[in-house]
Amino acid sequence: MSISKESELIGMKKISEVVGTTLKLMREHAQVGMSTKELDDYGGAILKSYGAKSAPFETYGFPGYSCISVNEEGAHGIPSKSKILKEGDLINIDVSAELNGFWADNGGSFVLGKDIHNHQPLVDASKSILRKAIHSIKGGVKIADIGQIIETEAKKSGFRVIKNLAGHGVGRSLHESPDDILNYRVKSNHQRFKKNTTVAIETFISTKSNLAVELRDGWTLVGNKGGYITQHEHTILITDDQPVILTECNGIWD
Repeated sequence: MSISKESELIGMKKISEVVGTTLKLMREHAQVGMSTKELDDYGGAILKSYGAKSAPFETYGFPGYSCISVNEEGAHGIPSKSKILKEGDLINIDVSAELNGFWADNGGSFVLGKDIHNHQPLVDASKSILRKAIHSIKGGVKIADIGQIIETEAKKSGFRVIKNLAGHGVGRSLHESPDDILNYRVKSNHQRFKKNTTVAIETFISTKSNLAVELRDGWTLVGNKGGYITQHEHTILITDDQPVILTECNGIWD
């Protein structure tokens, strides 16, 4: 959305703080032996305490308050009583919500407990790439150029990008224009970031795959060539200089 008055900025800051805080607390709450349903219910209670509504549930009828993806699941993992977290699991939590007509989105991947499966390099690469991409964004920058930065940095780290998942505009709804802030450069895309707009920038970094495919449950996405995928995401406000990271309180860069 385009921020044209102070009340809109206040609204975006508030919902961004809500989703950022929820993501941070969920990450800290996750523990070995817990089901992803229990973790999701915890996050849902936090959203409700703020008066916020789960965006995936409200928008798509998603069967959970948040998307919790484990190990080979790349995105849109359904919280389940039967999915029990284990030491060394690669977990992604994606929290988006609505409050007072404003929407924000954020997410992050992390290793639970000890990194016994060596997932941390992938997590670290994703976080670092997101930081570089976000700090390269300002009004007038080509969206395709940010995609090129993400893919170039992924290759430098020995990884790939998922090409059919993307960041997006956010604000008055969960997904707005620009629709596809992709993790690679599309030469034909001449669209540019606009000052005073809010967007969700997210990395999808992979060990083997370059596309996400949907499982039979109609939600969960996995890599087309197997392996693992990490995602990190912030909602930001674009300026003429460095962007304002509205979801910074989620601590994914800590």
